[in-house]
Amino acid sequence: MTLILLAISLSVALCVLAFNFAIYALPVMVGIAAFQHVHSTGAGFSLSALAALGSAALSVGLVIAVLGFARHPFLRLAALAMFAAPAAVAGYALAHGLMKYALDSAIVLNLLCGICGLIVAVAAMINLSALGEDVLSR
Repeated sequence: MTLILLAISLSVALCVLAFNFAIYALPVMVGIAAFQHVHSTGAGFSLSALAALGSAALSVGLVIAVLGFARHPFLRLAALAMFAAPAAVAGYALAHGLMKYALDSAIVLNLLCGICGLIVAVAAMINLSALGEDVLSR
């Protein structure tokens, strides 16, 4: 019984961790791309990691700056959509990876994965808006 409860709690913890990683998909993608680029030029691991962290923080800072200084609502929505689109893809892929062997119907699987991607995208937009309000209110 203890192993079953441990497996359930670890599964829930991994799902929460994966959800949090999926929300921040854009900075992760930008960081990985920067790491690969800097590492391929011959720099060491530590310099590549520093470049990855800096570019990930810069991508979040750029979106927050657009949210803070843009007056036009469509420009703000475009910045949020730029942040939420990779999160939606990551949420879709996360749900598809978890449920592809549990569901036989492809239609139900795509609908469920689409809903999960939409939920992750909305959560990413909400988290970024809250972070932007917190940073810009100081």
